[in-house]
Amino acid sequence: MKNHLVFSKSQNFLRKSWRQIVPPALLIGCVLTACCIGQYPISLHDLWQNLFFPSTSSNSIIHTVLWQVRLPRILTAILAGAALSMAGATYQSMFKNPLVSPDILGVSAGAGLGAVAIIFVGGSLWQLQLSAFIGGLVAVAIVYAIAKIARYHAPILALVLAGIALAALLKAGISILKIFADPYSQLTTMTFWLLGALNMATFHDLAFMVPLILLAVLPLILLRWRMNLLSLEDEEAQSLGLNLSRTRLIFIVSATLMTSTIIAVTGIIGWIGLIVPHVARLWLGEKGSDFRQLLPVTIFFGSAILLIADTFSRATFSVEIPLGIITAIVGVPFFLGLLILGGRK
Repeated sequence: MKNHLVFSKSQNFLRKSWRQIVPPALLIGCVLTACCIGQYPISLHDLWQNLFFPSTSSNSIIHTVLWQVRLPRILTAILAGAALSMAGATYQSMFKNPLVSPDILGVSAGAGLGAVAIIFVGGSLWQLQLSAFIGGLVAVAIVYAIAKIARYHAPILALVLAGIALAALLKAGISILKIFADPYSQLTTMTFWLLGALNMATFHDLAFMVPLILLAVLPLILLRWRMNLLSLEDEEAQSLGLNLSRTRLIFIVSATLMTSTIIAVTGIIGWIGLIVPHVARLWLGEKGSDFRQLLPVTIFFGSAILLIADTFSRATFSVEIPLGIITAIVGVPFFLGLLILGGRK
């Protein structure tokens, strides 16, 4: 009996360890693959030499491709995938709805209008990124203000309805600017940016993103146990001492800050924030409803999935496919599958 108990505990430990080890191992494998694959292949030996002993490298082309093109892009993909996935998991848990995404409150539409407006007036790249960043934050601030003014009996529903309405208005603004844009230069830039891409990523972009993402992630990590309380009915959560309005505001600000920061650099990359939390829940099984367990797994899977999509977009065809197209091709069937399975249950 004692041996059987020890064996059972060992099995449980191995099962838990396996679920924790695979996500980071998958990300490491994706990083190595992304470094080596591309229009200019790099061997593992050359990769090792140029990463850790760059002064001894005899091939300047490999060094340039790796440090000026691939590494900034890979690190941006990791950061963007993690941030969008965390934002998606936060919104899904907070709204108690597994079919919402980070742009539910209009952040993508606000950032998109900000970026398109700068392209329309001929602004610089840093002005575009700043305008997109501010546009996303302002859009969500307006949605939150409308929901508070409305005093709707269901605060969460008020946020969603206000977000849908404002997003529609902002998208109309984007369409108007596209109609009047120069079809030979501005319109192409607008379209490509709205579809999302990492081809312009640099270490300067990472220097802009990393502090803001860390600032946004900190409340999610420190208050992750409160997200589990938000999954309860409002009366139950309040009886346990949770300030619903303040807690929701903190999570909304954190998720919005992450999403706006990423969109400002990469453009609008859809479906990652919607799909990855589901992948993480399926992987965790019964533990998937625990936000404390969900958050770290979501980070690794989000980074790996977006990195795979970006590597595919730049290495498969001679013309780079925007990330938004690839994530939609993968995300739509997954989303429809969730709807069908959810309806049967």
